[in-house]
Amino acid sequence: MVEELSEFSAGQFETVSQLLMSSVSLQIALAVLVVGLIIISVGYRKFSQWIETQKFSYTRPHISRFARTAMLAFFAIGLVSSVNGYIQIFELFDEQVTITNDELTPNQTFAKILNTINILVIGYTISHLIPIALNKREKITLEKEDFENWKELKGFPDDDDDLFHKLFKWVPPKILPEDIPKDEFEKNLQTKEGINFLENYRTTKGVPIGSYQKLVDDPFGEWKSAERKKYHKYFSDCVTGNNATGRKLIPGTKPQEIYPIDTWREVKRQQAYDPIIPASKPSGHASLQEERVPKSAKQIIPIGVFVGTVIGVVGWWGVDLFVLATATGGLALGVGLALKETLENYFAYILIRKDKVFSEGDRIQLASGYNGIVHRITPRVTYVREALNESLAIIPTRQLVTAEIINYTKEIEFVPSIVDVGVSYLNDPKQVASILVKIGSRALVEVKDSKGNHLAVQKRCPYLDQNKPSCGCDKDIHVDIEQPTVRFNKFNDSSLDFSVWVYVRSYGSQFKMKSTMRLIMYEEFKKYDIRIPWPIRTVYQGDEKREENEIAEHEGKRKQVVDEFGIGDLARGEGD
Repeated sequence: MVEELSEFSAGQFETVSQLLMSSVSLQIALAVLVVGLIIISVGYRKFSQWIETQKFSYTRPHISRFARTAMLAFFAIGLVSSVNGYIQIFELFDEQVTITNDELTPNQTFAKILNTINILVIGYTISHLIPIALNKREKITLEKEDFENWKELKGFPDDDDDLFHKLFKWVPPKILPEDIPKDEFEKNLQTKEGINFLENYRTTKGVPIGSYQKLVDDPFGEWKSAERKKYHKYFSDCVTGNNATGRKLIPGTKPQEIYPIDTWREVKRQQAYDPIIPASKPSGHASLQEERVPKSAKQIIPIGVFVGTVIGVVGWWGVDLFVLATATGGLALGVGLALKETLENYFAYILIRKDKVFSEGDRIQLASGYNGIVHRITPRVTYVREALNESLAIIPTRQLVTAEIINYTKEIEFVPSIVDVGVSYLNDPKQVASILVKIGSRALVEVKDSKGNHLAVQKRCPYLDQNKPSCGCDKDIHVDIEQPTVRFNKFNDSSLDFSVWVYVRSYGSQFKMKSTMRLIMYEEFKKYDIRIPWPIRTVYQGDEKREENEIAEHEGKRKQVVDEFGIGDLARGEGD
């Protein structure tokens, strides 16, 4: 090994220092080149700052990044090529200078230095242009997914003039659905309101009826154009102050206050495509959101391409790469050991992104028992936010690849919201079960979030019966569920224990559902005189008969509930 290292040659790099020492002309030419590159770098910085203040930097961010990257290469290569051409035409160097054991003259060596700079600049430029192109392709894919979501929702809330029905026309089915009588179906076809009802109708299995016919040649292009008009209006309202706050936002400021169009789309996805109010967020919020947009493994491409370019240039200068690798192996091993955890975190990040183990917004539970929402995944650490914002767990990303994780929102998002209750032994269990079915049925319809969307998942959205579009509570149900579900759990010391189950669309929705169901339960129990003896212990002293008579007064009402709502699935066995 010592012999090999002693024979290591730096190739033609050895002649460069000798030429610099021996040729004044080369020193002057190299100094001029360095000064020129510095001037280009300063000019490029000013050019980039100017581009960031222009509107197209927000409306066409990929073109803006492409222009900034390509412009640096254009000027650098232009300068280097001009100098190279000049020295080839004019005699600038003293050709009498001799270099021992080297075939290159000063003129040729300087030309090779210039060509090396060109190659490095080209390699650097390509390494940054490839991720831009891949990122643009990814954004096109996301844009198509947005279009499919727009079709499913029959338009976004901020659409103008019912854009969806300008591009698509509903066509009634040729075979009548079983859920609608023929006369009612044909009657609905005669009026605009009836057609709207049929278009939004879903069968008991949650399947829409009819199909859609294109009214234009390119619906996707028309939709994309409409979305861009929305963004142009958003941008204009930001810079003119024509917004809810009246505050004018300046493009290119640091921290960034205006969403670029890609971040604007991502934020709309996160908030179910609701309109974004210009200037409604504090200063720096746009920059923060752009940082939180998930990054992919494409981050490593610029480093890989540029390192490959450098290795190629080193080999071109005659350096023995095998011997160089052997000589630097110890250093590489030391650096690798020092960066072991960093590399593990990075490759774990790539695996999480590739396999989609979890993503931002997912509700997960760690092996330690910590339960929260994935806030942000980075190549070094992952942030998991406690649902009530009490804390923020920061975990090395590598630990999440090997650890046991429970994902509450992977593929099947809905979870059961369960309320347990104990009632008096004096109440009829069948009547109690029926009233609990009524409570669950009310909860399915009445419990909503701040946007008016139902928290409970159900086979058919209640809005459809009101001739309104579904809020989405009947979407993405991949398993067969029956709800509300009532269970008679056990005979307790002082009560008959029941539970009522209602499935909600996300882990966090169960808490509001439970709270509201308890309020409804209190109201219904009071109405029908269903008594809750636990945890209050009742001591009977000859008044049991009186209490039984009081309960019997509402017997008729309770029987009406049984007739109307049934007793759920209590009458069926578990194996049915």
